[in-house]
Amino acid sequence: MLYQAYQTYCDMMEPSRRMAALALEARDRLWPWADVWGWPRRIHALCTTHKLSAITHSRPAFGIEEVRVGNARVAVREEIAIERPFGNLIHFAKDEVMTPQPKMLVVAPLSGHYATLLSHTVEVLLRDHDVYLTDWKNARDVPLAEGRFGLEDYTDYLIHFLRELGPRSHMLAVCQPCVSALATVAVMSAERDPCTPRSLTLMSGPLDVREAPTVVNELANANTLDWFEANLISRVPSRYKGAGRRVYPGFLQLTAFMSMNLGRHFGQFRKLYQALVDEREAEAKKIADFYDEYMAVLDLSAEFYLETIDQVFQQASLARGEMMHRGRRIDCATIRHTALLTVEGERDDICGVGQTAAAHQMCSSLRPHLRRHHLQPGVGHYGVFAGSKWEKQVYPQVRNMVLAMS
Repeated sequence: MLYQAYQTYCDMMEPSRRMAALALEARDRLWPWADVWGWPRRIHALCTTHKLSAITHSRPAFGIEEVRVGNARVAVREEIAIERPFGNLIHFAKDEVMTPQPKMLVVAPLSGHYATLLSHTVEVLLRDHDVYLTDWKNARDVPLAEGRFGLEDYTDYLIHFLRELGPRSHMLAVCQPCVSALATVAVMSAERDPCTPRSLTLMSGPLDVREAPTVVNELANANTLDWFEANLISRVPSRYKGAGRRVYPGFLQLTAFMSMNLGRHFGQFRKLYQALVDEREAEAKKIADFYDEYMAVLDLSAEFYLETIDQVFQQASLARGEMMHRGRRIDCATIRHTALLTVEGERDDICGVGQTAAAHQMCSSLRPHLRRHHLQPGVGHYGVFAGSKWEKQVYPQVRNMVLAMS
């Protein structure tokens, strides 16, 4: 009923969203000069903010068409290297690079937003790496016949993707998938898989939520797993390909994220409106681009969501040495040859300082020269992997680690 109520609300709001979009299109095509007057600018600003406030379920474009490699601008194209029911492996291919670059698998979060949230992360990495990315699909578009998708399946996907990249590749995980990325390396190390990555970078991930618990951790532990299943899991309506599949709806995750800083989000929409009225185009574009990405959500399979709540946020299973994969206990001490870099943000209110660094204690067999930790001053959660400090201060740490292990 929850999903159906949300869908009814969206259907009711759709006519006004379309009218706003049509008004903007008409202005651009027929009366582009109208903005010289104040009242058309106010109508334009109101239509834009109303249109952007809608939750969407379509993956935005990465928008990476070229990147600087050395002193040259090199064209970039997206290719699907592997296509699977719940997620694809995307390759950002570059033809003009003369010197082979180390292969890097970027593991995007599966936490309610599309992988395009990491567009700037990928764009920076492309300067020195041959980049592949996990492009997770909206669970509501995956037919029931494709079966379940849980934490173990997520790990299997990562193993499959790494084998596609081949030996001597590298892996970087952002936020929630840090647990699965570390588990993947441990599983592959135990099996002595030749495609085990040479380096693993873990950025702001909940490896051990017992360290410096945040509001997110407290919310995850405020109720039982049965409560989460009874109150937050819905079935996909019949109009979608995944009709009948049990999911954790993306709109609930977005609502939870926004409620943590509701005043800030309302303030940003007010700033957007005023910037459009005052013709401050650069400021308006920056805000609009962010919310165009932020309001695009995907649904998670019920199995993946509930297992993540249980094993990552309530039990801290990997940190305790109790996480299992296909009937075998995952032991991070089997990791001996994969260099480990952990990155945290000083002001991170989602993954507290210490939660990601805990990976070093878990990987007890790694020699000192294969371990590095970087605490980035002055940034919150998103500043670790996006923005100027990611580009100028965090990225050099990643690049140097990969270079040392290549």
